Amino acid sequence: MRIVSLLPSTTEMVFALGLGDALVGVTHECDYPPEAAEKPVVTSSTLDHEGASALEIDAAVSGQLYGGLGIYRLDEPLLQALCPDLILTQELCDVCAVGAREVQSATRGLPESTRVISFEPTTLDEILASILLLGQTTGRAKRAAELVASLRARVARVAARAREARRKPRVALLEWIDPPFGPGHWMPEMISLAGGAAGLGLNGAPSRRISWGDVIGFAPEVIVIACCGMGVAASLAEARELLPMRTGWEALPAVRAGRVYVADGNSYFSRPGPRIVESLELLAELIHPELFAGAAPAKSYALFA
Repeated sequence: MRIVSLLPSTTEMVFALGLGDALVGVTHECDYPPEAAEKPVVTSSTLDHEGASALEIDAAVSGQLYGGLGIYRLDEPLLQALCPDLILTQELCDVCAVGAREVQSATRGLPESTRVISFEPTTLDEILASILLLGQTTGRAKRAAELVASLRARVARVAARAREARRKPRVALLEWIDPPFGPGHWMPEMISLAGGAAGLGLNGAPSRRISWGDVIGFAPEVIVIACCGMGVAASLAEARELLPMRTGWEALPAVRAGRVYVADGNSYFSRPGPRIVESLELLAELIHPELFAGAAPAKSYALFA
């Protein structure tokens, strides 16, 4: 089997199922596991984000999408040369990966036997179901079932320990800070599982733009900044420059208590793959460090200061 993955999350699934040797093409954003970097890259970005602020990135992305243009470029000649049997893609978010229409167009030059699977998980259960689907499709059903069982067990352990907490602090998880976006899809669910009270977003619904007044009104006791596609260093620098200038910032309970964190949004939270459970464990440590000290992956977050 020859697999092309057009999502970082499905690339992680492929490797987790022991199919790394079958993977013949990945995206320019597939950076985990490290072996993914050795594969041919079939996508590129149409935007240059180097040195751009969060607001500038948002404006550029919005402008491209409003104009009916994608923000990713698919190398169709390379895709056809790789001649995959299976292409893994998505239709959930135009900001996250190559658009479905472009993928469909590219497959016209491939054999009719080429299969395209689109993943659109919006909840934690659906993420785990995606792993099972990929396992069934690739002949790795047993391994996928074992992996999902182990992931479910870890989720259950987090939920059980979180129930020991005396109270559920109000948690604001921001997927972008300029403009601010609240938590979407599986994020509110994970906040609840980790022992927090979620706000500013709905379970299973897309992340949505919110006003700064919404944040002030929610009065979060814990703030987690997990900007989609950004690592800790970039997000921390942006947050330090921007957030202290916002009206009411210093009065927020989370700020007064020193409970503002910047997480690696590029590696965690927004990737619906096997590491989503590591994201849950990370979140649990940030919400209830008294119960989950050491649960977060190394270098996955920094304290805002």
